[in-house]
Amino acid sequence: KSTGNSNNTVGEMTLMKHLGELRTRIVRAAIAIALGSGVSMLFAEEIIQVLIEPYGGYLQVLEPTEGISVFLRVGLTCGVALASPIVLHQALSFVAPGLTNRERSALWMLVPGGMVLFVVGAVFAWFLMIPAAIDFLANFMPNVFRVEWSSRGYVPFVLSLTLWIGVAFQMPLVLMFLARLGLVTPTKLLNAWRGSVVGIAVVAAAITPTVDPFNMMLVMAPLVGLYALSILLAIIPYRARMRRE
Repeated sequence: KSTGNSNNTVGEMTLMKHLGELRTRIVRAAIAIALGSGVSMLFAEEIIQVLIEPYGGYLQVLEPTEGISVFLRVGLTCGVALASPIVLHQALSFVAPGLTNRERSALWMLVPGGMVLFVVGAVFAWFLMIPAAIDFLANFMPNVFRVEWSSRGYVPFVLSLTLWIGVAFQMPLVLMFLARLGLVTPTKLLNAWRGSVVGIAVVAAAITPTVDPFNMMLVMAPLVGLYALSILLAIIPYRARMRRE
């Protein structure tokens, strides 16, 4: 009886220790987001002016609190973006003790590459995708519709499109990490190219804000290219894994 109680106590202490560690990581991430949002709100007006440049005019405000809600949304979104390295570090630090040394080293190596690819995707969305989408939407049936977009519709549209294109550009690193873990191989990725193209088309249709094939292909083309790049990059960890085995 005494031994059983001792084991239960150790198990409870281990669980409480993990919960305490999780709480600490969450609090640190929340503080980083709060600080990032505070800094972003100081420049929220300038950020909104940059966001409406592709539109080329003032945005309507249809509700009394709409301007404030858009201001807060921009500040919070940019704050999360600023704090994302710290948030990611806290998440990985919590998960890392349960991984092997090779898995931890691979995971930490993904962080800088993921940030670079996210920025590349966001730049692609801002300079290519968003101008093309706004031009199409603003000139759709001009004899019927008069373009007077509201801030609540336009600003979240631009922010979400930039965000999801940046996330989609993470595909090569994700597949490379899965190949390092042995969950996928270059051969499997190559054989699954038809289904992958269909999946990419579905993702592109979900991300693309318009229904025209031009904007959809504008999203699909780099994603298909990134999938091809993923197959080539997956060869590196696959061969290293084969040598170890």
